[in-house]
Amino acid sequence: MSAEDRRERQEKQLSNPMADKEQGLLLWRGNHAGNQSQSKKKLQEAICVLLVELCERFTFFGIVCNMILFCTVKLGYRNYQAAIVNMCFVGTSMLTPVLVGWLAECLVGRIKLVYTCMFLHFLGTALLPVVAFPFEDIYIDRRHILHTLTKREQKIIFYFALLTASLGIGGIRAIVCPLSAYNLEDCGPKDLLSFFNWFYWLINLNSAVVFVSISYIQQSVARNLGFLIPFVSVLMAMITIHMVRGEMIYKPKTDSSLLTTFGVIASALKTFCVRYHYFRGGVTNWLDHAKENCGGHYSETQVESTKSLARLFPLFAFQILYRTCIMQIPSGYYLQTMNSNLHFSGFVMPVAAMNVISIVPLLILVPILECINLCLFSSKGTGHSLTMYIVVGQLSAALSVMVAGFSEIHRKHFPQVEQTLSEEVLLVSSMPCFHLAPQYILLGVAEALVTPSCSLLSFWLVPERIRGISMHFLTLFNGAGCFMGAFFVQTAHAGTQGNWFPHLLHEGKLERFFFFLASLMMVNTLGFWTIAHRYVNLNQEYNNEFRGSLPEEKLLKHEKAIKHYGSVLESSPILSPMENT
Repeated sequence: MSAEDRRERQEKQLSNPMADKEQGLLLWRGNHAGNQSQSKKKLQEAICVLLVELCERFTFFGIVCNMILFCTVKLGYRNYQAAIVNMCFVGTSMLTPVLVGWLAECLVGRIKLVYTCMFLHFLGTALLPVVAFPFEDIYIDRRHILHTLTKREQKIIFYFALLTASLGIGGIRAIVCPLSAYNLEDCGPKDLLSFFNWFYWLINLNSAVVFVSISYIQQSVARNLGFLIPFVSVLMAMITIHMVRGEMIYKPKTDSSLLTTFGVIASALKTFCVRYHYFRGGVTNWLDHAKENCGGHYSETQVESTKSLARLFPLFAFQILYRTCIMQIPSGYYLQTMNSNLHFSGFVMPVAAMNVISIVPLLILVPILECINLCLFSSKGTGHSLTMYIVVGQLSAALSVMVAGFSEIHRKHFPQVEQTLSEEVLLVSSMPCFHLAPQYILLGVAEALVTPSCSLLSFWLVPERIRGISMHFLTLFNGAGCFMGAFFVQTAHAGTQGNWFPHLLHEGKLERFFFFLASLMMVNTLGFWTIAHRYVNLNQEYNNEFRGSLPEEKLLKHEKAIKHYGSVLESSPILSPMENT
């Protein structure tokens, strides 16, 4: 702009200040209305994401809650086989979000993949009732029809349904309702811990409703009402389609990915191995070999982000065995409950309803922990408190598995009685199932302490650009814990010829399997306790030095500040025309 034009503009502003004020006021009102509509859309988006999350968890827990009972009674599986199938399905459902997230980022469009995953989810949930329920006498128009399938056909449809359902679950968790869709970028550690606490509280409340209602329907009342699960899947699909049409599907940043992280690690290892003698003592960290100025192919920002993520790998590794213990609820603990007396005042309690006992401590502890965290975050011992939560939670998980071993010895001292489950008569112990409550309570306490704290550390201790990648790695290690649990069951059954994980519990030594797992978990807890100080120091180092130190993040923050300052100057009606000039 020339000097004459600038002078002419200033004269107009000085000659007509009221018009300038009115124009500024109209601009402010327009921005205010735009902000209101934007906040309304964000609220609608958050509600839709939460509804989809709850529907997905409803179908997931509806599938898991009575899978062992169905596999043993209907498909004729041995106990260890049913436990392996259940844990592998849970593990696959944890790993598929990472796979589908990568597909959406690199190969397939997000919208196409959303529709594909919704179709797979509905197909899997619709096939499961087909496998489970119609194999009884059916009367149509007074004609008697016997609808049967062979065991082999049932198993094929069953595995195909589990696979398609797990792929659909992965797509929904990765694209429709990822953790980054909740806009947590600007939250501090206190707000993040509060979010994770209430997030898992809501999920567990949903699972408690499922375990009580769906398990009772499937086991006792009307098993054909199991079609309620695909109905919920259809409802979830309708909400998702509404989100797609309203452009409410979250689109993450594309500046980092799992491939980049793995590429940095592979490049560093390759350069380190090829040029070991030349680089000895030349770099402070082996991942620095992936930098362009050290012979690698990646920028300093990408390598530094990967280094901050690599510091969390020990934390992730110590979660594997902990997740194996948690997976005893739908496997070993479920079998103990199924082989105990479920009658209570003339009422047959659903087997999966015992899972609610492990959820109740979490529902009670979260509000209490919120009050404790309010005091802790006002002091400087935040890092110590989080790591202590994890240590105490893992110790509680080890004690739970140990108590399960003693409960199994106690259970076999009771005489055996007949009990009917899903129209099948089973020979079980007469010990009331409520004697197993302590082991469920201890695992519930462990979940309330470990999961939110570990999620916060995984999210907070890395740069903003790779927080989604960090949560993906945490999910990968949790899924590995599920598969490790299946591996332990298979190894224990094969190595002891069925003695440590027997089909008939009163003829075997299931308590030895629990004692073995408890001893491993105690070692795991001690191992994490020895390295817990790393994450306290890392917390302080990251807050004081590393956060915002990367060049791209500094530039991004400056750009945000400039844009915010410019928008204030443009929209504020308080400034006079003279101040604007």
